Amino acid sequence: MVVMDLFLSRYVYFMIVVLLAIGIYGMLGKRNLMKKLIGMNIFQTAIFLFFIEGATKAGGSVPVIDEMLGMEAAKYINPLPHVLILTGIVVGLSLTGVALAFLLRIYNAYKTLDDKAIMANMKESPE
Repeated sequence: MVVMDLFLSRYVYFMIVVLLAIGIYGMLGKRNLMKKLIGMNIFQTAIFLFFIEGATKAGGSVPVIDEMLGMEAAKYINPLPHVLILTGIVVGLSLTGVALAFLLRIYNAYKTLDDKAIMANMKESPE
């Protein structure tokens, strides 16, 4: 019963660990570069969820001063982690766009996205 209570109180962290594992498997276990990129995006999403979940506060309010809550900082949610994650999302999106452009160029040059086939092709042609 204790394990079940632990799981129910921290289920978000278990789901984040599952997403992290899926992302690492996608990046390290797959040979297709597009699948590696998808794994990287899943991994990034898990990291974002981890930071956002850690930034939540039970009973906290938005960081706008309310006369009923007063000036006590403990009653408000810190907006800094949310802003940093928003910046991370923008950087991750731009990174994904650049990676997709590189994948398109790689596919046009080698007619495959398999990393071992690309490396073999690069060793054959010294250009």
